[in-house]
Amino acid sequence: MAETTKTKKRRRADPDSYSSDQPQLPFKNRLKPDSVILESLHSLLKSTFSASTSSKPLTLSDLSLSSACREVTDLSLSSVQSAIESLVLSLTHSILSGQGFSFNVPSRAATNQLYVPELDRIVLKDKNTLRPFANISSVRKSTITAKILSLVHQLCLKSIHVTKRDLFYTDVKLFQDQTQSDAVLDDVSCMLGCTRSSLNVIAAEKGVVVGRLIFSDNGDMIDCTKMGMGGKAIPPNIDRVGDMQSDALFILLVEKDAAYIRLAEDRFYNRFPCIIVTAKGQPDVATRLFLRKMKMELKLPVLALVDSDPYGLKILSVYGCGSKNMSYDSANLTTPDIKWLGIRPSDLDKYKIPEQCRLPMTEQDIKTGKDLLEEDFVKKNPGWVEELSLMVKTKQKAEIQALSSFGFQYLSEVYLPLKLQQQDWL
Repeated sequence: MAETTKTKKRRRADPDSYSSDQPQLPFKNRLKPDSVILESLHSLLKSTFSASTSSKPLTLSDLSLSSACREVTDLSLSSVQSAIESLVLSLTHSILSGQGFSFNVPSRAATNQLYVPELDRIVLKDKNTLRPFANISSVRKSTITAKILSLVHQLCLKSIHVTKRDLFYTDVKLFQDQTQSDAVLDDVSCMLGCTRSSLNVIAAEKGVVVGRLIFSDNGDMIDCTKMGMGGKAIPPNIDRVGDMQSDALFILLVEKDAAYIRLAEDRFYNRFPCIIVTAKGQPDVATRLFLRKMKMELKLPVLALVDSDPYGLKILSVYGCGSKNMSYDSANLTTPDIKWLGIRPSDLDKYKIPEQCRLPMTEQDIKTGKDLLEEDFVKKNPGWVEELSLMVKTKQKAEIQALSSFGFQYLSEVYLPLKLQQQDWL
């Protein structure tokens, strides 16, 4: 009798005894062994490496464009200091000659931007606008510009970094709102012809990275497989980063923090060797610089996982083609050839995402989707046009978390492995 009871207990404790009662995860039976999927990833890595080493990347100077365009470069602190002093000297001569002074600022308006298909990024054309001090409509902005130039000059003299927030708090009454000091900071970068990081003004840490990557951060070696679930914060100053080493097969760019945590906790990067990075929403400059550095130095393919909505595609395009706000620095901030892995509008039916997990698009969503369809960087990719058109037609969107309706680990256990197996990216 006692032996029978023990047998029953053993049966209850044996997972095989009840696994047949659990529902089979949708499409899991289509998965091939990991070794097969890894073979296809090795092929992707090989083709990416060959493409990146076979030819020299195109630059603006290699093209004969109908419009003159401008780009900024990384400058040393001494060069930035000299540029500011030369600018102030010319303004002083103008004042002493009785002409007052005005700043000649490159226009960052949408009409002064150009998408270059050969480079697959947005660049800034060469139109300038005058910002005179002796004009009631521009006197305040001229004052802010002079203040920012003065603050950056101090940073050059002291050779230190500050955050954009620090800059704002030097004169809250003048700036009124941080967006105003941030905008003029970008204007100053354009005027001096240098990247924003050359000004030693940084944003607060936002992006994180985890997975098969080792790099030095200000001399300290960081192993991103030993950073726990939270990962390593991406340094706000890219100059601190060096000595990148990796045995990864690809970089997985993730839009949302929630999806990143799921993949990090499941150690997805050990099953399929990869580097997982996220900016937790809108791409910040540090994450964009870090992603580009990984792509260019490690020569790894980049696969993107974003929400199936117009804003997910906009975020993807900022990483790949650049933002209109910082088009002057697109050469340093964009990562070429990012592949759209998911979540795509066609995936909603393909993976039978339940109706209760899909969201109706708002009128603003639909307008944003239609506006994106008119963008040249979308038109260049027929696959993007097809997916975005389907989204606008069905008026449905979904977040990455919609996959959790099949189980919290469905993303890492079925969806992504199946996508990689089928090489289902655009």
